Amino acid sequence: MTLRIALAATAAAATLAPTAQADVNIYSYRQPELIQPILDAFTEDTGIATNIAFLNKGMVERLQAEGSRSPADIILTVDVARLAEAVDAGVTQAVDSDTLVEKIPAAFRDADNHWFGVTTRARIVYAAKDRVDPSEITTYEDLADPKWKGRICTRSGTHAYTLALVAAMIHHHGEEAAKTWLEGVKANLARKPQGNDRAQVKAIWAGECDISLGNTYYMGQMLNDPEQEAWAQSVNVLFPVFEHGGTHVNISGIAMTKAAPNREDALRFMEYLTSDHAQEIYAEVNYEYPVVPGTGPSDLVKSWGSFTADDVNLIALSRDRAAALRLVEEVDFDG
Repeated sequence: MTLRIALAATAAAATLAPTAQADVNIYSYRQPELIQPILDAFTEDTGIATNIAFLNKGMVERLQAEGSRSPADIILTVDVARLAEAVDAGVTQAVDSDTLVEKIPAAFRDADNHWFGVTTRARIVYAAKDRVDPSEITTYEDLADPKWKGRICTRSGTHAYTLALVAAMIHHHGEEAAKTWLEGVKANLARKPQGNDRAQVKAIWAGECDISLGNTYYMGQMLNDPEQEAWAQSVNVLFPVFEHGGTHVNISGIAMTKAAPNREDALRFMEYLTSDHAQEIYAEVNYEYPVVPGTGPSDLVKSWGSFTADDVNLIALSRDRAAALRLVEEVDFDG
């Protein structure tokens, strides 16, 4: 309880206290409970302290405003589009690391070494065990089928997770077809988009809808939360694919800021995230898929089944994000 209160206070303040020069200062969009185990392990294994500011929005704008005076060494975030946005804004720098290049597959890192993926996650369908036959939904395109009218719950169309999926739909089918798909999904919603991924599973458990979209790791979190375990037990995990494609995946990733005052230790932190220990923490504690080959998912995650990841280029997804947002707004998806 004390830790949660402390982290909540940190998230609210989103400021970095004065620190020793050797500390690694981090700006993070990731939830505190997902990051703290990694930070604790890094400090224990290396003796290097970390200071972290949990931000809800505006990371790029904050770094731009701080300029060369920024205390931040590292940014941690989900979604490749957010990493690409930071690069395009000029607030990151390329790093020279054989460790990062050798350990992280090329598909999950920037070609110019500005950002590196450290975990992956799949965008799946949660389906009510007692009301949905798993064979009924095998593709993302199926979500627009009128048979699901009044049966789908989802979070906001403007959220990064939704926009990434729409961007992938654009990649596979073009903007016109993606817009038609969005209109079909909206017509099938049981309620206006709201809440986070876990809130959608709670709605399924409560009988408000039958299926929802969500990231894989939320299932692990719910199963290990006494309050939310019943929600998780009420659904099946389904791995849909794109027609002529695979299951949509995205990353969590890391980059060094352009003004990083502690570059040597910041690089040590980046490389640490590719270590066996860190990748195992991501797998066992966060229920994510490790990005480094040779480290597999946890037994719990394996129990949900396997999937073939879509082979769309992540940078291509990030470039289609603006078009995805425009389509979401054109169909008034959240309205």
